[in-house]
Amino acid sequence: MKNKNRKWLKFTGAALMALLLVGGSYAFYLYKTVEDTVANMQGDYHRDKSDKRDEQVSLSNAKPFSVLIMGVDERKGDKGRSDTLIVMAVNPKNQSVKMVSIPRDTRTLIVGKGTQDKINHSYAFGGPEMTVNTVENFLDTPVDYYIKINMEGFRDIVNAVGGVTVDNGFAFSQDQYSFAKGKLNLNGAEALAYARMRHQDPKGDIGREQRQRQVIEGVLEKGANLSSISKIDDILEVFGNNVKTDLTFDEMKVIQKNYKEARHHIDQIQIQGNGTRINGIYYQVVPEQKRQEVISELKTQLEI
Repeated sequence: MKNKNRKWLKFTGAALMALLLVGGSYAFYLYKTVEDTVANMQGDYHRDKSDKRDEQVSLSNAKPFSVLIMGVDERKGDKGRSDTLIVMAVNPKNQSVKMVSIPRDTRTLIVGKGTQDKINHSYAFGGPEMTVNTVENFLDTPVDYYIKINMEGFRDIVNAVGGVTVDNGFAFSQDQYSFAKGKLNLNGAEALAYARMRHQDPKGDIGREQRQRQVIEGVLEKGANLSSISKIDDILEVFGNNVKTDLTFDEMKVIQKNYKEARHHIDQIQIQGNGTRINGIYYQVVPEQKRQEVISELKTQLEI
């Protein structure tokens, strides 16, 4: 169940971005409900600006910005680990989003701890603050905002938007579900199984990433075209119970106004490291050339 729920972290983060980028037509009809939900979503960690910027990014002037989505497995008596880390860089000028997934086993400097360790351990050592600082250092790129998602409610988000539509390239079965070739309408449990499959795909992890992207884009499209106020209520309940962020209600309104068209062009980037054991511990060690390529893409997207 832990591995299944982990897949939903990125889907839930994408759905929250759908609300921020495109959900305003209905969400702001329930203005007070949304405002109360966002107030409940405010995390403990806030800062004026990224240490990688000279001044705070201006959302009102439609400047490119970045969000770190951290999916956290929090259990009683355990501070948890950020098992999913995704940086989303949004550029309203070219109406696009760069979505960078960082493997949880990536070996890097844990900023504030001073040791080399798996990047997902940064949350256990220092919560959102240490995670943000560590990701910024690893990518040498500003993280302007963060969204922390608790893994308990991820399955509900696809159901909350009424399911997703995907275009399946070949027939396969996964977790007792069968998926025919062609266009499919999937509920939450089906979408999870669809996105998890890897071993039957000749492309391996690349094929799985493509299916995950299909589900993410399906959530974004449904978030943009909600036709039922009750669905907004469902989504807000999921977010209110499972999400913490440093984005304010006013900032979310500006994002909805200035950045909503960016959803039409999503480029997903996977940082692939080399599996290595150091002192008996498994890590993903990212080649420096690959890291610099990703850094360059992000900085171009953020116009810095």
